[in-house]
Amino acid sequence: MWSKLTILKRLNGNKLIRMRCFMRGFKYVLLASAAIIFLALVPKTQTAQAQISVGIGIGAGAPVCPYGYYGFGAYNCAPYGYYGPEWFNGGVFIGAGRWYHGGPGFHGGVNRSFDPRYGYHGGYPAHGGYHEPPDHFQSFHATHQSDVHGHYQGGGHHR
Repeated sequence: MWSKLTILKRLNGNKLIRMRCFMRGFKYVLLASAAIIFLALVPKTQTAQAQISVGIGIGAGAPVCPYGYYGFGAYNCAPYGYYGPEWFNGGVFIGAGRWYHGGPGFHGGVNRSFDPRYGYHGGYPAHGGYHEPPDHFQSFHATHQSDVHGHYQGGGHHR
């Protein structure tokens, strides 16, 4: 037979075991909640974007330039005034050379006086995202039409 003392010890023991299990589970729930609250309150950090192109263009991404890049090697950033507005779609350069992503047979206006193969010795913009030209291409003057590989055809048109 069970004595009252044995029964009380067993009941208290079971309560103690249940209490330990509850506290252990509660501890993990509390820890997970604290982690979620901490992550929610930590301010989002800005991520820096950098472009690094290494190699001879094998597998390298297209250059990121404010006014496009030349369609011929070394694919340097072209200065404002080399490409006309038809080379941009919603502020995005349609590409040139092996990174061209427009329609087949595309030819657009360029100003060859900004081509280093024809004597241009001026400055070049740093790599970076597109900047809307201050005059929205109103002063652009095409001297030639060019395909996406920098091959010129005839004279240009005036804007």
